[in-house]
Order: sequence, then C-alpha cells, then structure tokens
Amino acid sequence: MHTNWQVCSLIVQAKGEHLQDISARVNAFSGCEVAVSDTESGQLIVVVEAEHSETLMQTIESVRNVAGVLAVSLVYHQQEEQGEETP
Repeated sequence: MHTNWQVCSLIVQAKGEHLQDISARVNAFSGCEVAVSDTESGQLIVVVEAEHSETLMQTIESVRNVAGVLAVSLVYHQQEEQGEETP
C-alpha cells in the first residue's frame, strides 16, 4: 500500500496586534502548526502537513482567508510517496 506525504512551510504576514488570535486560528486547522511567531514583524512561520496536494492547497487557502492575514508565501514544499516495494 502506498501513501502520499506532503509538507510545506509558509510565511504568514499579519497584523501584529492580531497575531495571537491568528496563530490560534491557524493552529486549529488540521495539519497546521505555528512553529514561530514574531509580534514585532507580524510574521508567523507555519508548517502544514497533508496526505494529498488538494488538501494542502485548501489548507493554505484557509490560512490566507483568516481575518487579519495580509499575505501567505510558500517557502518550502516536499512530497514523498511511501509504501512497500514489490519485486
């Protein structure tokens, strides 16, 4: 059985005064984790994991649509297929 595994990292630019609320909302999305939060610059570093690319894209779009988010930049993306190899 093969499984697909995808991970990406995002830089989220947001309004600094709302960063804590935005961070909580992003952390609530399935597969999302805010790794770094900097109130002074208004930036979050977010790691997103998903099994399918469509799910990954929907999650990125959901992050983009959080109130107070100004911009979302994809910084890194990796996709791997895992499973048993048969001769």
